[in-house]
Amino acid sequence: MLNLFKTKEKGPSLKKVMFLCTANSCRSQMAEGLAKEYGKDLIDIYSAGLMAAGVHKRAAAVMKEIGIDISKQESKTIDENLLKQMDIIVTLCSYAETLCPSTPAGIKRIHWPIKDPVGTMGTEEQIMNEFRRARDEIKENIRELIRNISAPKADNKL
Repeated sequence: MLNLFKTKEKGPSLKKVMFLCTANSCRSQMAEGLAKEYGKDLIDIYSAGLMAAGVHKRAAAVMKEIGIDISKQESKTIDENLLKQMDIIVTLCSYAETLCPSTPAGIKRIHWPIKDPVGTMGTEEQIMNEFRRARDEIKENIRELIRNISAPKADNKL
């Protein structure tokens, strides 16, 4: 009999990916949510920051606009033991790229210089548009990352 309630098991074929940012509140949280949505069967997703500042309410709001709820995600600091288990580490800001613990050999490190929307000044609409810009940049990078992971080995850039 077909079991319709069988849960998906994470196998060894899933790539472990960690998204790192300064406070694990905005860019890395959006990346985690997008990667969970678009890379469900390909990647095991983590995010962390140099410090944990909570999930930013505007980041959660712009993600909700595209149907992804990150409001229940948790802001975390970098766990160096977990970091060593990753296949790919993606930094989303120059601060994290510079200050992140050294990446062990065999772990692919990628940097996406996404401008931080958190410090944006202006009207609420201008501020939200900056959060949308960051979300959309991250979304395109996530889609490219997933294309590279899912490509046949000969074509795989990761």
